[in-house]
Amino acid sequence: MVSQCLTDMDVAVVKYNAGNVYSVVNALRRLGVEPLFTDDAEQIKSADKVVFPGQGEAAGAMEYLRRKGLDKVIKYLCQPVLGICIGQQLLCRHSEEGDTDCLGVFDVDVLKFRPSCHEDKVPAMGWNSLYDMRSPLFRNMADGDYVYFVHSYYVPVCGSTAAKADYIQPYSAAMHKGNFYATQFHPEKSGSAGEMIMRNFLDL
Repeated sequence: MVSQCLTDMDVAVVKYNAGNVYSVVNALRRLGVEPLFTDDAEQIKSADKVVFPGQGEAAGAMEYLRRKGLDKVIKYLCQPVLGICIGQQLLCRHSEEGDTDCLGVFDVDVLKFRPSCHEDKVPAMGWNSLYDMRSPLFRNMADGDYVYFVHSYYVPVCGSTAAKADYIQPYSAAMHKGNFYATQFHPEKSGSAGEMIMRNFLDL
């Protein structure tokens, strides 16, 4: 049964020129939430929760956000915010992808994976396990749970790291600072573990 608090919750999914957004919308619908897919600043600011998802390219994504004035909106939001995949990377200070200045919520730079041997493929694609989880996002989860990743760039382990994964080296699989949460992986594609993470976010 879907709880009344979830059905009444206003969740904004940030609309910008990034792919894979509708899978997030559908994941929220499966949890009983009808999200608002929008690039309207006032609708985003007034939402109970904000999801900042997507797959894409950092420079083009930041150009769209600046054109819409959303760069100044997102970084000053006070409600819980969840960045997913490039959403996590854009919440950081700078990305090597296109030498792009990002939103600066997390004071760390995004780096490109550099293979150390022939077996290291970029992008990193597929299921990987999480460990050292330190966030309310991971309530009722355990080290070793698997989630789904697709990415060529990564956030190094830093003071905001909320979970780690290993590929070529340890990196930030998730981040947390204040009301901002982020995952490099795709919870909407991560089966029951991903559904738990999305539900935990909605319960914040």
